[in-house]
Amino acid sequence: MRPHLRFATATLVCALAALALPATVHAQEPKPKAKKPDSLKVAKMPKADTTSPPLFTSEKPLEVTFTTNVRQLRGDKRDDSPYRSATLSYVGADGKTVTVPIRAKTHGIWRLKNCEFPPIRLNISNKEAKGTLFHDLQKPKLVNACKDRDNYEQLVLQEMQLYRIYQLITPVSHRVRTLHITYMDSASAKPVATRYGFVFEDPDEMADRLGGKMMKVKGAGPDDIDPERLAVAYLFEYLIGNTDFSFNGLHNGELISKPDGSPLLPVAYDFDFSGAVNAPYATVDPRLAVKRVRDRLWRGYCVLKPEVPAAIALFKQKKDAILALYHDDVGKLLEDKIVRETVDYIEDFYKTIGNERDVNSMLNACSGPR
Repeated sequence: MRPHLRFATATLVCALAALALPATVHAQEPKPKAKKPDSLKVAKMPKADTTSPPLFTSEKPLEVTFTTNVRQLRGDKRDDSPYRSATLSYVGADGKTVTVPIRAKTHGIWRLKNCEFPPIRLNISNKEAKGTLFHDLQKPKLVNACKDRDNYEQLVLQEMQLYRIYQLITPVSHRVRTLHITYMDSASAKPVATRYGFVFEDPDEMADRLGGKMMKVKGAGPDDIDPERLAVAYLFEYLIGNTDFSFNGLHNGELISKPDGSPLLPVAYDFDFSGAVNAPYATVDPRLAVKRVRDRLWRGYCVLKPEVPAAIALFKQKKDAILALYHDDVGKLLEDKIVRETVDYIEDFYKTIGNERDVNSMLNACSGPR
């Protein structure tokens, strides 16, 4: 892939690009023209591939059986672990079991090293999956409960809800589907566990859907990224209380380049360290101005301030739909106490963006030239 960048500085990769914190921009940026708060341009996208893989045409939880050598897969703790043989099975509309041969490998950072069931990258051949729900998925991520316990299962469902919120806000995000997974050990032919998890859209498939390619080079600054969509991405991270990301450093943040050389599209992902999930293992980078995972911090660039009113208007427009996610069939999988706490956390966000003084206070934490 040849990235289409329009870097404002001569240094493509600098020491800050490798950090999980956004890079400070040293060159003075031209001040963008202010947008009308009700423009909502961020909701629009150029025409691209709008075809959905069958799995993503419904949000109803799907019962599946994932069969592999569980002990062998759990033992793969290296970044370069190989793909292992596996199958995915489900009951089709005709009542017959559909089984698709696939390959699976472990991946991740913290969860790879610490979880009984680490995230898994699936490799699904279209030839093998033709005519099934798993057709056109390519290499999606399977996100599992870290441990075979109810509270860890709830954490996965909480994170999945955040992906659903993100999809409501913007199509420049990963699609997900809830799965109720029975983990079957091929060596013993016995089930190991049954827990909820979700499938997370393959990054390359998402980029193709949006008419672009995934960027692999770190170091993009605010002048290289679509400012309206970047403001939306930062506001979403603020909504969920996530500080564990960097679009500049491609840490829990992705960038999509377009063939016409237009500004890059930012995509946030991996939200288990967010305040909205509030996982017991989550921590805050000690270099940041917050100390608790539930504390919110605006991580956006100062030059994005003119774009924030339109982003706020968009989030206000989506409020009812966002809250409704916690009362639909998927949202009801969450415990009542978790639903109440999460809804309260979201309502606090809306109190902040509904008060001009609080918005100004939020934006004072911005990065780069003011």
